[in-house]
Amino acid sequence: MQAKVKQRKIPGIISVDDHVLEPVGLWQERLPARFRAQGPRVERDGVGLEKTGGITRYVKGGDGPPTSWWLYEDHCWACPMPNASAGIPREDHHAGPIGYEEMRPSCYEVAPRLEDMSLHGVERAICFPSFSGFCGQTFVGRKDPELAALCVEAFNDWMIESWCGSSGGRLIPLCLAPLWDPEHAAREVRRNAARGCRAVAFSELPSELGLPSIHDAARRWDPFFSACDETGTTLCMHIGGGARWRTSSEDAPAAVVATLTFSTSVIALTDWLFSGLLERFPNLKLSFAEGQIGWMPFVIERADAVWERSRGWSDLGNSLPHPPSHYVPGRIFGCFFDDPHGLASRHAIGIDQITFETDFPHQDSHWPDTLQLVEGFADELSDEELHKILRGNAMRMLELEELPAAAEATGRRG
Repeated sequence: MQAKVKQRKIPGIISVDDHVLEPVGLWQERLPARFRAQGPRVERDGVGLEKTGGITRYVKGGDGPPTSWWLYEDHCWACPMPNASAGIPREDHHAGPIGYEEMRPSCYEVAPRLEDMSLHGVERAICFPSFSGFCGQTFVGRKDPELAALCVEAFNDWMIESWCGSSGGRLIPLCLAPLWDPEHAAREVRRNAARGCRAVAFSELPSELGLPSIHDAARRWDPFFSACDETGTTLCMHIGGGARWRTSSEDAPAAVVATLTFSTSVIALTDWLFSGLLERFPNLKLSFAEGQIGWMPFVIERADAVWERSRGWSDLGNSLPHPPSHYVPGRIFGCFFDDPHGLASRHAIGIDQITFETDFPHQDSHWPDTLQLVEGFADELSDEELHKILRGNAMRMLELEELPAAAEATGRRG
């Protein structure tokens, strides 16, 4: 009789990139009464579709079936169906919006979210917002900056107190900052750090939001970056966080846009490697979400080559005394969920710099089959490597401690 192969235990996963749909009443319940009529709110209306350059846009008041519309100043937003498609058969996915009544409750409610996390072996997760934009860009450049700042603060209070506070530590807070005011942003980072938050959303390319770039000669970002450096708060940058989706031409199919989503992460990492900020703020940490990791070794290698061979004309001056790769260990984290090439390049990236995500409830998520996905690559890794990638590196990046009942959300092979 053939001996039974011992099954490997899959560590409880910590996802550093999941998503949450803001509850309908978030701002109406938390904003001061005088701002509620102008603050974000939801109403039902029909929808029309416009498509340009592979990008589908929704128009409020169209002939399509009514859906949930977020309204705020002149901004209208309906949730794209691929952003809340968990539990819906892939053959039923479409380009239109999805209303709250059509979504799984786990998209916006805590208890159902914890249940759905346990279904695929996820112990803990950090969740990027939706209506707010992945870095809070919805509130940037608004007519009433006071209201915008209050919206950011209300979101953060909800994130820490309601979304994460009732989860027993399984939901990890990711807060926003009023990015148009770095001094205020710094205060908000410190306010949230005092409440246990060690992650703040930031734009990959802030100049595309009309904000200073990270190379700004006036160093206007310094108060914000300094607060993150002092509090151990990681800057979390998600593809599409304030940067336009890249494509080759206006008539290129949507598949081109979908394939190139990682390109904004490439640009952002290159920016940071040559910014000098990682030298000036030695504790600053960066996380790049949903861009996968297979591109990282080449970008770091190429940056080192430019640093070494092109100093005479590269405008670096004395801002970068060490090669760019010097600033990667312990500081720069890539994030993947479905990247065999990147996983094969893990030692070139640095095994300590790789984190895992499930992207729930987006269409790219493998939920509820994440454990099967992990089983597909687990045999390529040692137990130590598997633990680091699935949870250990995330714990270090976000300064997390073990939960008392960590074992309840773990999975096993077989």
